[in-house]
Amino acid sequence: MTASPPIIRRFAETDADAVVALWQLAFPEYREAGKPHRDPRLSIANKLATQPELFFVATRATKIVGTVLAGYDGHRGWLYSLAVAPDARRLGIGTRLVAHAEAALAALGCPKVNLQVLPGKDDVLNFYDALGYRSDAVVSLGKRLAATQADAATPAS
Repeated sequence: MTASPPIIRRFAETDADAVVALWQLAFPEYREAGKPHRDPRLSIANKLATQPELFFVATRATKIVGTVLAGYDGHRGWLYSLAVAPDARRLGIGTRLVAHAEAALAALGCPKVNLQVLPGKDDVLNFYDALGYRSDAVVSLGKRLAATQADAATPAS
């Protein structure tokens, strides 16, 4: 007997606790108190303030078993926080979430989707490879603006 397909829908605020629990399970770095930029509740609040229509959850029997966030800036689309509960993996849920997010981005006119994968996650890279994602010849750079703002507010000695 095959598992019934998940229902993919837009995130609702009542999903927050279940999403935080899933993210803390799927992304160990979300449990690190020393990384406030990895605070799952802050990530949810920020997403709800910016394109909340691109925040999706997958449910099976009313339980949240997956998430994906998408974003589109008019030039490129991005995928973030694709997570599937360990007991629901290998059932096609991640693939369905990615396809759902891609369709939502395509409907907005998005020509290309980008994503980032942390080093050492070969299983994740293999998953995306199977979906047609390829490594781009680019270097990803980042800058924490909150830290920069705090540094700028501190008078020089």
